[in-house]
Amino acid sequence: MIDFFNYLINGALSGLLYALIAMGFVVIYRASKVFNFAQGELVVFGGYMVWWTIIQMGLPMWVGLPIAFASSALFGFMIERIFFARLVGESVFSMVMVTIGLLILIRGIVLVLFGPQVRAFPIIFPLDPIILGDIIVSRSMLYGGIITIVIGIGFSWFFNRTRAGLTMTAVAEDHQVAMSMGISVQRSIAFAWVLGAVLSTLGAMVHLSGRSINMMSSDIGMTALPVALLAGLESLAGLLLAGVLVGVIQGLASAYLDPLVGGALGSVFPFIIMLVVLLIRPTGMFGWKTIERV
Repeated sequence: MIDFFNYLINGALSGLLYALIAMGFVVIYRASKVFNFAQGELVVFGGYMVWWTIIQMGLPMWVGLPIAFASSALFGFMIERIFFARLVGESVFSMVMVTIGLLILIRGIVLVLFGPQVRAFPIIFPLDPIILGDIIVSRSMLYGGIITIVIGIGFSWFFNRTRAGLTMTAVAEDHQVAMSMGISVQRSIAFAWVLGAVLSTLGAMVHLSGRSINMMSSDIGMTALPVALLAGLESLAGLLLAGVLVGVIQGLASAYLDPLVGGALGSVFPFIIMLVVLLIRPTGMFGWKTIERV
């Protein structure tokens, strides 16, 4: 029974990490209607910024982390200025194809700047776990889970209750209509990419603290994909529930089903659940239903 609770708690915390990464998908989608396939690569870039400032340059953490966040924010802003500012009003398909090209480009940039070697990532959170009886919890995952919950609630309030958030949502609905209402589409999309890059850096800190980083670390973006699609690409608060659901399913499947089938069923089980849910409700559990009059 203790093992079950360990799998349950650690699975839920892993799911909250996936939710943190998935917030990058949702923030960018809610402001531009673009599904960013390069989200995992943004996580790697942000992680390397943390590694470069703290390990390579030897800066103290209280100096290095703000510089890493600022560098990632600038990188997100440059992505929007160079690629997406020219695509305002274009089809969603065009923007999605650009993100696929962006995925390859960021991988190339990271390999050129930092090489393919595995690098030791800085210890952001204490390595010693929290032990409550027979239950063992990683500090980085616990702190990351708390941060994710706070950010998820905060962003949900921002997008649903503030003028700036509602403006970004209006931009996602229709670029041409938003521009006719005097809304700066480019500014909203740029702000979304900055937020997406910053969230990716925060996700890299939680995911990689005390571990190692290389280009394969971008796989976390694909792992977070079922969370974003299960919640619905418009729901930030729903990501928290979807993340916990995916993490728990993955943890329990890895513990109890993998030994039976002799394979990594736990890693694919969330995708199976995602496909089943999307067949029943294509907009996800908390996504918006769109009604169009013909």
